[in-house]
Amino acid sequence: MALIVQKYGGTSVGSVERIAAVADKVKQFAEQGHQLVVVVSAMSGETNRLIELAKGIDPKARGRELDVLLATGEQVTIALLSMALEQRGCAARSYTGAQVRILTDSAYNKARIIDIDRERVRDDLDAGRVVVVAGFQGIDGDGHITTLGRGGSDTTAVALAAALKADECQIYTDVDGVYTTDPRVVADARRLDRITFEEMLEMASLGSKVLQIRSVEFAGKYNVPLRVLSSFKEGPGTLITFEENPMEDALISGIAFSRDEAQLTITGVPDEPGIAYRILGAVADLNIEVDMIVQNVSAEGMTDFTFTVHRNDYDRAMECLQEVVKGLGARELVGNTRIAKISLVGVGMRSHAGIASKMFGVLGQEGINILMISTSEIKVSVVVQEKYLELAVRALHDAFNLAGHPEERTDLPNA
Repeated sequence: MALIVQKYGGTSVGSVERIAAVADKVKQFAEQGHQLVVVVSAMSGETNRLIELAKGIDPKARGRELDVLLATGEQVTIALLSMALEQRGCAARSYTGAQVRILTDSAYNKARIIDIDRERVRDDLDAGRVVVVAGFQGIDGDGHITTLGRGGSDTTAVALAAALKADECQIYTDVDGVYTTDPRVVADARRLDRITFEEMLEMASLGSKVLQIRSVEFAGKYNVPLRVLSSFKEGPGTLITFEENPMEDALISGIAFSRDEAQLTITGVPDEPGIAYRILGAVADLNIEVDMIVQNVSAEGMTDFTFTVHRNDYDRAMECLQEVVKGLGARELVGNTRIAKISLVGVGMRSHAGIASKMFGVLGQEGINILMISTSEIKVSVVVQEKYLELAVRALHDAFNLAGHPEERTDLPNA
């Protein structure tokens, strides 16, 4: 008997029929003697529907009341799934995040989990019940409902698995694992049997939509065995592990990309100590995450400062920086929302030279101009014009032969 935490995303519970199918799958695991905690998202499209309702009242809706609204989506799903399980003779009990007491900070719309009360869940598991928990939500120290941001149900599942010391956390979604890149862009993208936490963390942070980045952080920090599986077909999925495969160390594991990028440039900035803090500090105060940063070489005591943010934060960032630009005496603030980020990810980059230069050469052959570059030990990221995104991803996928099996790849650059 094992303690398993399963998470089912919005597509997996997108209709009454799909919820019934999830109930059948959960019942099979329960009948094998496993203890089960099932974390669910809102039904597909429901969160977007609620956001549109909020925008109908206030186009800039955010904060506490938006969280109160959005948390209702998962409450519907937990009730329906628990009903379906009970109908099948499988004892179940549903809980909202607040009822479990998933304690978070008070950063509404982007809250972070601080602690989880295990007592209620443990009692129900010991009584032979399946525990169904609303993902994506929690409660702060003052008793206010909070939400964890897009994809937050993944984080709920992994955090519960860590708190309960589960044997495995299974993330069920509409894809059957982690692929070398998005199969909707590259038809012959290949499913990976396994990927390291380090690689998955980079993939998630760089635009891969399979898992929320914080869920991977949690899993890595607390050594939670994590597996990505499909709700709609059987298969081994992709195991996310600390173990690296020596046979694949020289390989690129995948290509992540994001269309949700926006670029801001302040030109004519005085090149003096503290300038970067004055610019980025104002953005950080709005709880906006900054990604890539480039500062040009100083000329006559002036420089240009460029960085990227998520496209949803672009308007707020532009608004706050208008005052910063005036205070700095900078020339102007320029924005661009028609960009995309593309990243090669692989632990093999540590010991294999030439991957970045090959990437740049492939893009150059396709006539694609690189706007920004960022590197780490296991990734190379570039920003390009959005219109070239799919062309670039396909060209890179072909150039690095990611559709083939590892032993078939012979075209990597020489060390």
